[in-house]
Amino acid sequence: MDKRLKQLIKRLGHAIDESLSESEGIAEVIGEIKKEGYDVLLVLEATVGFSQRNAKAGDSVVDQAAPKDLDSSLTPQDQQFLKALSITLEK
Repeated sequence: MDKRLKQLIKRLGHAIDESLSESEGIAEVIGEIKKEGYDVLLVLEATVGFSQRNAKAGDSVVDQAAPKDLDSSLTPQDQQFLKALSITLEK
């Protein structure tokens, strides 16, 4: 990964952190939870994927890199998680 992309990824992380910490809605709900006598630990995970654009229009690095049989590479926990999010895999 080149240096410029690393810098941009770091800036993206800071921008996400900043937007969450400045969110009045999040602060309000956390405040209400604390008033009820609870401590709050908020951990969010973000997955960001990158693929370099190809020179030819319509080509997709992501499509080319996808496993042929994605369903068999998922664990039962993966499948349960996707189902809970109402995500189905096309066959």
